[in-house]
Amino acid sequence: MKLQVVGVSHHNAPLPVRERLAFSNGQARAALVQWRKKHSNWEVVLLSTCNRTELYAAAETEMDPRAEDIAEFLTAFRGVAWEEVGDYLFAFDGVDAVRHLFTVAASLDSMVLGEAQILSQVKQAYQLATEEQATGPLTHAAFQAAIKAARRVAGETTVHQRRVSIPSVAVADFARQIFERFEDKMTLVIGAGEMAEETIRYLRDEGVRNIAMINRSADRAAELAGRWRGRALDWAELDAALAEADLVVSTTGADEPIVTSARFAGIEAAREQRPLFILDLAVPRDFAPEIANRPEVYLYSIDDLSAACEQNRKARDKQLPAARKIIEQEAIRFMADLHHRATGPVIQRLRQGWEKPKEDELQRLFNKLSELDEHQRDEIRQAFDRLVNKLLHPPLESLRDESRHGIPSALMEALSRLFQLKD
Repeated sequence: MKLQVVGVSHHNAPLPVRERLAFSNGQARAALVQWRKKHSNWEVVLLSTCNRTELYAAAETEMDPRAEDIAEFLTAFRGVAWEEVGDYLFAFDGVDAVRHLFTVAASLDSMVLGEAQILSQVKQAYQLATEEQATGPLTHAAFQAAIKAARRVAGETTVHQRRVSIPSVAVADFARQIFERFEDKMTLVIGAGEMAEETIRYLRDEGVRNIAMINRSADRAAELAGRWRGRALDWAELDAALAEADLVVSTTGADEPIVTSARFAGIEAAREQRPLFILDLAVPRDFAPEIANRPEVYLYSIDDLSAACEQNRKARDKQLPAARKIIEQEAIRFMADLHHRATGPVIQRLRQGWEKPKEDELQRLFNKLSELDEHQRDEIRQAFDRLVNKLLHPPLESLRDESRHGIPSALMEALSRLFQLKD
């Protein structure tokens, strides 16, 4: 058995690269279907957020999956040339892949340390892969263990206390440089997903009263507006809403900018040079980067938050050793369970293979010694059991020792051939 992850993240890839390798929900579903057609014997989960795109793959054999195959799949599906992004891809396998997954789920690898959304995104990625029948025993076990590790970090450390999200960092560290107060500002939220709702929740806490929600799906915009006492707008009203807004937060899953530089030029005239703060949290970006050059426009993308997020991380560093200790404990426990699961069938077949000859010999002996009473027969049975256990002890101990350092495929194959164990 082998687990491997290949991907890009905010640690090693700039936003333009992450944009090109990002997957919308529909694209992720299509990719899982395509993966299963091409690699039906590999389990897979695809995680794509504003800060990362990661493909977790698992297979029964040590040869598969290969990092090159996973990387080629990711780049080919998104139509990106390997030469342009290859240097930004990372790959982990075995316990390193497990440790990485647990760290991501626990929000210890996030741009904003301790942010709450990533665990939900991990669950959603796992659920989507399960719906497309792309998961299996190994990915089920790995992602369930990751969720458990994340919950331990949340419950046993203060990393998640005074929960800080990307929207909260953006508003507190950037928008306050432009606006002294928010009560009188018109806020427009584009998109109706979790990031949008997280933003609205924070803005309400900051005193924002006038919030408009707009989404391609009018029903979802209306639902979000109903929950947060806002007003829902039709998608056709986007330009008019941008002309009216003071603060814009955009979180759609569009494949290309929804507001180009040319489109914004038409909106700009109606704004009469009023300051406009735009927080573009989408990957790919919703607003063309050139819009930042317009007068009185303050446009920030997800990568512009990195410095503020680093300050946030430093404030929480004291809790990191405890959180990482939990991750290490859970990763070691998971690998031990995995190795035990892998070697268990061999151990069971080995014992079963010796059980029948033992019983046959006992029966033959008892047939010859019919005068034995039940107590004597029990003594003989126990002696045979002890002998079998002593004979089995060296190969089983070797198997257990090897499994502590990885799944001992070569040793399991040797034992299977030596003792003629059937699958």
